[in-house]
Amino acid sequence: MAKKKKQTESTIPSDDLIAQAIHEGQTLIAEGKTKVEAAMAIYRHLNESPQEVVLQAFIEGASLTPKGALTYWYNCRRKLSQERSE
Repeated sequence: MAKKKKQTESTIPSDDLIAQAIHEGQTLIAEGKTKVEAAMAIYRHLNESPQEVVLQAFIEGASLTPKGALTYWYNCRRKLSQERSE
């Protein structure tokens, strides 16, 4: 028998929340902050959103490529998880 993947419920955020997260990322980049800092700020807003939404926000708000956005998504997810478990 094949194992079924456990589906997690993701909430789709409002357009305002997405826009706010992207704007915060763009502001941090404009201030000379790193892409890591911008991506983490975006992820904190959208961490319960579907992966595709977060990736698009990373691309627009932190100036990442699609492949880079995926890498940052994994890293931000892991970092936030570690912070919450401390």
